Amino acid sequence: METVMAVLVGALVAASVYLMLRRNVVKFLFGLILMSNAANLIIFASGRLTQAEPPLVPDGLSEPAVQAANALPQALILTAIVIGFGLLAFTLVLVYRSWRVLGTVDGDAMRIAEGESPTAVPASDGKDGANA
Repeated sequence: METVMAVLVGALVAASVYLMLRRNVVKFLFGLILMSNAANLIIFASGRLTQAEPPLVPDGLSEPAVQAANALPQALILTAIVIGFGLLAFTLVLVYRSWRVLGTVDGDAMRIAEGESPTAVPASDGKDGANA
């Protein structure tokens, strides 16, 4: 089962990198979400995928009779899902607002649409005598 999970994580990471290298900001966002899902699967697989019984202690025993699942990776995944959803909501609002203001979701076109700032001061290379 771990082999299947490793192949699935590899496919998710490859797809997310492909999407994140696109100029479209929405595709970048989908790549970011795929990357977070791949990270969640890695954390889930770190808890070992066993066919063990649920971690319940039978009557009369002070510990589980069989090997129990580790609950820490599951708690980390739950936290990562909540954080990932908050990140998705925030970035969707940012993309929507930039589309409304700039009229495009193309990363290069967004850079061109912003134009030059009239208050921007060119960087000094130190040869103009300003430091002398």
